[in-house]
Formats: sequence, C-alpha cells, structure tokens
Amino acid sequence: MSLNGKRIGFGLTGSHCTYDAVFPEIEKLVNAGAEVLPVVTFTVKSTDTRFGKGEDWVQRIEDLTGNKVIDSIVKAEPLGPKIPLDCMVIAPLTGNSMSKFANAMTDSPVLMAAKATLRNQKPVVLGISTNDALGLNGVNLMRLMATKNIYFIPFGQDDPVKKPNSMVARMTALTETIESAMNGRQYQPVLVERYKDEN
Repeated sequence: MSLNGKRIGFGLTGSHCTYDAVFPEIEKLVNAGAEVLPVVTFTVKSTDTRFGKGEDWVQRIEDLTGNKVIDSIVKAEPLGPKIPLDCMVIAPLTGNSMSKFANAMTDSPVLMAAKATLRNQKPVVLGISTNDALGLNGVNLMRLMATKNIYFIPFGQDDPVKKPNSMVARMTALTETIESAMNGRQYQPVLVERYKDEN
C-alpha cells in the first residue's frame, strides 16, 4: 500500500532514549509522501534529559514533518471529527501511557489523538518501550493486543539479562506495520528477538 497522501498522526511519549531510533522512521514516512502530524505528551515537551532538551526534540519533529506539534488535548480532539487520520502511531509508547491507554484514561494529547482515531474506526499503531512489559504492565499490553484496530510494531526483550521485564519495539518495522494495519492486519511476526538487533 502506498502511503502517499495519507494523513498519519505521530505521537511521542516520554521514552527519551528511543527517539534516535524513531526519527529516521518518521523521515521515511515523510519521504513516502505521507502527511505526518506530530503529537507530543507534556513530558516530551517539558523534560530535559541526557538524551536532549524537550524543546529541541519538538523543534526537530516540526522541522522534519513541516507541521507544528499538537501539544494539548484541545488541539488533539479535532483529529477525530474534523481532521480524521488514516492512521495514528504512538512510538515510543511508554509503560505509563500504555497503562492509561489500556484503561481508557485520556490525559494527554497523544492519548486523545489515539482515542479520536479509534472512534473513527481507523488503525492505531503502537511501538512500545517499557521496562515493565513482562511485569505489572503485562496485563495492559495483552488488553491492547486484543483490542480491535490496535496494532503493534514487532517487539521483544531488549536486554533479557539485566532488564528481563523490558520490551522495546523494532522501530525499523514501522512502515511495514502501518501498511499492514491500514489493510486490517497485524504485521508478523509480532514477537521478535529484539536484543539481537544490536548485537
């Protein structure tokens, strides 16, 4: 499926260490002709870490997509009725945002955009990055996996020895996952040996 002319929302949550893996995939979407609308959580916008300043990440995604970030719930709500998306992506999706999404808590612009997209019966693609996917958050992960119109970028354990509960998406499979999701299918395999990607 061609992504040319498709309107794709791209949500960033606070897994700052994953941004470097995500931005090349956003660039691929733009180069494929998609209109990418960036959406950020309050954490992304306001938090400075050793991986960079929040304002710098916001500027970078605006420069890359050519669109201003959607940074409030009020700005995100029209992505349902007035500015419908063909697909909504959240990558990286933290464990915190995953637990809220799985339990219908809409307290950030990113989650509002996802809720608005599901309301239109369009796909939401998730790229997880969480230290407790195989811990307390496991129930939320499985709930989302069993939910209609939600799809996952293939994911696996990134460090099974030092962080056995941690799972991270293979972000390089983002485009293929979106294409499959827009055809109503989960890109396979969804469980991968993620830790081997970097070895």
